[in-house]
Amino acid sequence: MIQRIQSVWLLLALLGTIFLIYTSDDVIFPEYPRLFQIVSYIALLVTGACLFLFRNRKLQIKLSYVGIFLNALLAGLAAYWLLKVSGGIHFPEKGIELFFPILSMASIAIARFFIMRDERLVKSADRLR
Repeated sequence: MIQRIQSVWLLLALLGTIFLIYTSDDVIFPEYPRLFQIVSYIALLVTGACLFLFRNRKLQIKLSYVGIFLNALLAGLAAYWLLKVSGGIHFPEKGIELFFPILSMASIAIARFFIMRDERLVKSADRLR
């Protein structure tokens, strides 16, 4: 599992999501107080499932699309929160929450590229049999 390059990228995305959960205790929306944390945990589950479903590449590709969408949603929510919080984005202690979903999204996209490359390789090998 870990010897594949896409597993390393998915592990990096998983770590980014874990760090996001760890640092996002102060991200609270008045309308939906636990929205950010719930979406973060769902993104963690999807990325973890994508990491451990290395035998089913088609499902791994589909879950990677879901993971990218969830991390884009988290990045949008974090940007919205940063614009609405007092002090804004220029306050130095705030803003790290926006970095982790972008890191996870980029890592999942790179991993998806390598997963699709493996899928093409397996399909080409099936034609030779």
